[in-house]
Amino acid sequence: MRALVLADFWRLNVEDVPDPEPGPADVLIEVVATGICGSDVHGYTGENGRRVRGQVMGHETVGRVLAVGPEAGGELAVGDAVTVNPVLWCGECRQCGVGREQSCPDKRIVGVTPELRSAFAERMAVPARNAVKLPDGMPIEHGALVEPLAVGYHALVRGECREGESVLVIGGGPIGQACVLAARRQGAERVAVSEPGSHRRELNARLGAAVVNPSATEDFAAAVHAALDGEPTLIVDAVGSSQTLAAAFACAPIGTTVVLVGMGTPTLDVAAYEISTKERSVVGSFCYSAAEFRDTARWAATVPDALDTLIEGRTDLEGGPASFEALARGTAQASKILVFPQGRTDA
Repeated sequence: MRALVLADFWRLNVEDVPDPEPGPADVLIEVVATGICGSDVHGYTGENGRRVRGQVMGHETVGRVLAVGPEAGGELAVGDAVTVNPVLWCGECRQCGVGREQSCPDKRIVGVTPELRSAFAERMAVPARNAVKLPDGMPIEHGALVEPLAVGYHALVRGECREGESVLVIGGGPIGQACVLAARRQGAERVAVSEPGSHRRELNARLGAAVVNPSATEDFAAAVHAALDGEPTLIVDAVGSSQTLAAAFACAPIGTTVVLVGMGTPTLDVAAYEISTKERSVVGSFCYSAAEFRDTARWAATVPDALDTLIEGRTDLEGGPASFEALARGTAQASKILVFPQGRTDA
């Protein structure tokens, strides 16, 4: 089969690679579409240290079941449209036992763990429990958005978002967009997004968020308060840098929770007194539980117009290298680009 191979940092090749060999509890999937994640781009450039040469990346994916292993159970059948939870968990540890599969100490992640052949390929094999059937009538390409949507949902769950909240999301990229939709899903009354890029501000406005340009104001807190018609009650940092965390503190009232879901830098400079003396909570958020992923797949089928808004580019495997380079160099306007290994479609 054909796949996008990370031949070297800043170089992807379309190559013939061995077909996957599914185990008895696996399903074999024909990949329909896979989204390019920001972490994939950082892996492509080599800057995050989480991808290696020779790897096939990709974890935001959707496809159709080609074969079901004899020990895979009876939930899936050949032809089913499925999205894939890329977090592979052991099922035996304490974390798995309490439904926190993303915290399993023995977890592996499709698209990150090098030996797992991943989703920028024509076919892939995954444990049947990781393949989640899409609701009937859901556009199949929307299944490639379930993974980032689940990341956003888990972040708002970690922040204990409730009905009536005023939520500020810092960073209007794909994860920030997922957080906007998750805040609405959780019943937030007002949502604002801080984003310097005009195209991303426009996209988030189409999702129903008020938008703030942090580069165009000298009083960030005042701009946020104006956008929300009051102070934020919950803040989500979807960038994850020292600057964005400082921006969160600049407009966070006493006692506010700040959810850190962005991973823009591996280390942060933290103003400790901004946490201790103002009794704020900084909460980490990573991935999602298996239940949250499944719930998000069901919920995603209820907001087709919003998901259409998120998809701004489509390409095939041959166009994949150019799309990665454009995203890495910042020359691509598109926020979310889907790669179609079987050939481009505008489904």
